[in-house]
Amino acid sequence: MTDPNGQKDDSQATADNAGSKPGEPRVSKPYIMPDDPVETPSETLVKEAAEARDKMLRTLADMENLRKRTQREVADARTYGITSFAREILDIADNLQRALDTVPAEAKASADAGLKSLIEGVELTERSLHKTLEKHGVKKLDPVGEKFDPNLHQAMYEVPDSSVAPGTVVQVVQTGYTIGERVLRPALVAVSKSAPRA
Repeated sequence: MTDPNGQKDDSQATADNAGSKPGEPRVSKPYIMPDDPVETPSETLVKEAAEARDKMLRTLADMENLRKRTQREVADARTYGITSFAREILDIADNLQRALDTVPAEAKASADAGLKSLIEGVELTERSLHKTLEKHGVKKLDPVGEKFDPNLHQAMYEVPDSSVAPGTVVQVVQTGYTIGERVLRPALVAVSKSAPRA
């Protein structure tokens, strides 16, 4: 340190050189807090390696989850990709069934050859349509005699019937369909209830 007259302050020079011999270069020593742990280079490398390994494992787990999710999405797209199209085709299946239901059994039996051929053609078309739908995962629900399931059926009305347990499907008003594990269209059904006591 220099005073205002340009002379070096001897007290500072003495403090800087304390413990060193005359003629030796002055070396400043860093001050280390006694409580601070000092990491050696090998400890630092081990710590960095552990952090890198942890990041790598997390990335691998994320990639595996992404792969599984993608597989599920692809499978769902294959199974459920035709849902909108299948719903529209169901109207055609309903119309074919209605056409067959309008012809009474006696009329079918006594019909001439032309009418019988027409009826058989409509029946064949309906069966072919249902086979094609099944091939693509669309299945017809036939719940008559089964217990009413609100996940698969929609109750339209109740019928007093003591021959079956209450809550049993006794009639199908409109056929229901499933696609894969999902309901494409619930079956519209009539459900039994206890007959009134006389």
